[in-house]
Amino acid sequence: MAIITLTSDFGKNSFLPAALKGLLLNTAANLIPVDISHHISPYNYNEATYIFRNSFKFFPLHSYHVVFFNLFDAIDTRLIMAFHAGHYFIIPDNGLLSMILNAPPDYAIELPIPTAERGNSLAWAQAAVTAIEKIEQGAAVATVGKETDAFVTKNSLRPKITDEFIDANVIYIDAFENVVVNLTEPEFEAARRGRSFTILIKGDEPVNKISNHYAQVAEGGRLVLFNSAGYLEIAVNKGNAAGLFGLRAYHDSKASKGFMESRMFYQTVRILFDD
Repeated sequence: MAIITLTSDFGKNSFLPAALKGLLLNTAANLIPVDISHHISPYNYNEATYIFRNSFKFFPLHSYHVVFFNLFDAIDTRLIMAFHAGHYFIIPDNGLLSMILNAPPDYAIELPIPTAERGNSLAWAQAAVTAIEKIEQGAAVATVGKETDAFVTKNSLRPKITDEFIDANVIYIDAFENVVVNLTEPEFEAARRGRSFTILIKGDEPVNKISNHYAQVAEGGRLVLFNSAGYLEIAVNKGNAAGLFGLRAYHDSKASKGFMESRMFYQTVRILFDD
C-alpha cells in the first residue's frame, strides 16, 4: 500500500482536509493518507518550505505528497505532478516546488483541471486523486498528464553571511513560540571558523554559546540551539521567545504588508564573530 501525505494552508476549521481524505478513500482505498500539516500560514512560502522539506524526506520512497498551498495564486496556475529523488509531488505551479527542491524535478506533468473549476479546491483535489489512482493501477506517469519542463520559480530566503557577521531571517515560530531562523549548523560553523560569537537578541542579554537541550538554562533563561531539522532556534526555557523578544516570521507576501507596517517587530537575528 502506498502512502500519500497531505499538506495545506486550509486551516484547522476547514472541511477541506476531511473532504480530501474522503475523496482519497473513495477513489483509491489502497492508499494510506498521512497529514503533515494543514496549518501553513497563508501565503508564507518560507514557512511552507521549512515544514514540508523537513518532513517528506522521512517517508518511504515512491510516496505521494499532495501540497495544496496558495492554490489560487493566479488565474492560470497549473497543478503539477513532479517526480524527484524517488518521491511524487502534486503541487500548484506557484514557485513552492523550486524552493522545496532547490533544483528542477527529474520529471513533471501538468494535471488537467477544467477551466471552469479552477476556483474550486475540490476540483484540484479530484485531479490529484485521479492521477494517483491511475498510476497505482499501472499507468505510466506520461499518460496521466501533459509533460512540462517550465515552472514558476522562487528563491529560498537565504541568510546574509559576511566575514564579520550573519543576519539570519526568522522563518518559523512553533507552538511553544520558539523561533527558527534560516541558518543551518554547517553554514554557521563554516562562517564561524572556530571563532567566538555573540548572538544579538532583543534585550540586554546576548547569547554566546550553543546549547544542546532546552533545560540547559534556568527557567526563563534564553538559549539558542540547533533543532531537530538542523536549523538555529531561539528559545526561552518554559517561556515565549517570540513574544518576549518581539520576533515574527519573515513574510514576503504583499498580503502581509499592512500587518508588517502596523506592528513593531524584528524579522532578523544578527550573529557577530569575534576575531
